[in-house]
Formats: sequence, C-alpha cells, structure tokens
Amino acid sequence: MVKQEQIRQSKAIQRQTGKTFHLATRVLPERVRHDTYVLYAFFRVADEVVDAEDTAPPDEQRQRLETLRRQALGRESTDDPVLSAFAEVRERHGIPDSDVDAFIDAMLADIETDRYETYEDLAAYMDGSAAAVGRMMTEIMETERTEEALPHATALGEAFQLSNFLRDVREDVVERDRIYLPQETLREHGVTEAQVANFEYDENFRAAMEAEIRRAESLYREGVEGIRYLPDDCQFAVLLAAVLYADHHREIRRLDCDVLSTTPSLSTTRKLSLLAKTRMFWAIERDPVAVFRRVSVVPYPEESEATHGPGHSGPTTERTGVRRFGGWVSGLLRSATRSE
Repeated sequence: MVKQEQIRQSKAIQRQTGKTFHLATRVLPERVRHDTYVLYAFFRVADEVVDAEDTAPPDEQRQRLETLRRQALGRESTDDPVLSAFAEVRERHGIPDSDVDAFIDAMLADIETDRYETYEDLAAYMDGSAAAVGRMMTEIMETERTEEALPHATALGEAFQLSNFLRDVREDVVERDRIYLPQETLREHGVTEAQVANFEYDENFRAAMEAEIRRAESLYREGVEGIRYLPDDCQFAVLLAAVLYADHHREIRRLDCDVLSTTPSLSTTRKLSLLAKTRMFWAIERDPVAVFRRVSVVPYPEESEATHGPGHSGPTTERTGVRRFGGWVSGLLRSATRSE
C-alpha cells in the first residue's frame, strides 16, 4: 500500500511542476487521483535527469535512467519514496513493462536528440514520452473497454504533448537547445533552424505554427472520441484536461503564433472559467465530444469558415453566453478547488 507521505510528496511535485494537469487530477475520483499523483511524480523524476544536462554528463544521465528503469519495474530496490510508490502502483494496476520501457527510452532519446526531421520521427518519440502516459492512465483508471480506449488515449497523449511543444518553443531553445517543431514543417514554410534559434518571428513561422496547431487539433478530435470508453467517474477529468491543454492554442493564436518572443500560459482565472463551463455542460449533457465541441477552442471540419474564418478559434455566440454564466459558477468553484 502506498503510504500517505508518498502521496503527499508526489502531489507536491505535481502541484509545483504541472499546474494544468494538477487541476484535472483534482477532479478524478480518489481511487484514481492518488495513484495519478504518483504516476506524474515518477515522470518528473525521470524528466529531471534529462534536464540536468548542465550538471551531469550524458553517460551519467543514461546510467541514472537505466537505474530508474530497473527500480520502476521492481527489479532493483530503492529508498526513493516516489520510485518505490510507482513500482507498487505499476504492479497493482498491471501497467505493462513495455509502456515503462517506452517512456524511459524516450527520456534516453532526449539526451542525444534535439531535432526531429519529420513528424513521424517526433511521433515515435511521443509514443514513449506522452502516448505511453495515456496508456498507463487507462490502466490506473481500471478501464474495462481497454482495446477501444487505447488508440484514443494514445492520440490524446500526443495532442497534450504537441500543445506543450508549440507553447514552449522559446523555452526549449533557451533552456535545452531543442527544437521539437519538425524540420520538414519548417522547410515547407520557408523557416530555417537558425531563424528559430535566433527567435526571428515572421509570417513564415506563423504559417508553420498554424500547420502544427491544426495537426494537434486533429489529434484532440480523435482523442476525445475515446473518452466515452473510460469509467464513468473518470470521464469528466480527462475531458477537462483536453479542454485545458487545447486552450493553449487560443493563447498562441492571440499572440499571432509569436511563441519566439514569449511563452504563453493560462491564467488561474482562465482555468477556473474553463472548469466552470465544462462542468456546467457536463451536468446537462454527459457526452464528452458534445461538451468538448461546446467549450474548447478546437474547431471541427463542419464548422463554417464563412462564420469563423480559416484557423479561427474565437468563441461562438453560445460560448459567449457560457462565459457570462461561468462568471458566478467559477466563484462557487474557487473554494472547492482549494481543498480535497
């Protein structure tokens, strides 16, 4: 049994380093929420090994990640409370070794790979760094319709990660000298690697960003389709996570895709507003796709470009009404989000 102190430590890591995911985790049922804290904390422990490139040589990073792999899979004992808790969670829920291996392999790839030639190359990396995370979550949720849920969980995990990459272009260059935008996408739109590295924004870069945003939005549409296969008490939390992560696209477009000058972020007020809107529609219509279409900024192909314009992600009249209603609802929810 995972100890309360291990849960508290894991929760503190998530609250500090993953504020958007933390809000969605808070609305999971307790049977899933505590193990999700542990899962996220394990990911952060591994990620910090990779991000320690300025203080540890590559060989030392690889050695540490291989040790983490053995400890996470229960093949080596550990005194680390996060790793021991993850090993227990993995065994209790039957998380496949292959997903743990895929995640660690992606972290190993991050040590040496800082550019991706094609989207297929990036997707192969995301299979471990993001899609495997979605698959692990389906196990923690004790999903009965696993076969139907997994392809969508994979797509949603990739969508979350791609949104993060699009948001963090500047940060990834400054802190890690990494460019996750596929090189083929940059070339297609006349953008050079040097231009990104030097933070030189122009219309070509904006077009490249729009192309990848549309790709991510396609993944969101595919991923949200599978939420209905998850346990009833977990569907709202996953839906909320999708709404929150996709909303980074609204912030990116508000900046006209200039993520080279600054890193956009969602304010606490915005997150609470989205929580209120999503909760309101969920109470009325427990259909993940229908609610996502009403609340999120992700467009659907049948939406009229005559009304919205190409790539437009602004609110419809219906969404404007929800914003007004959500004002007082979010006030009621503020106290609820401060304690469990």
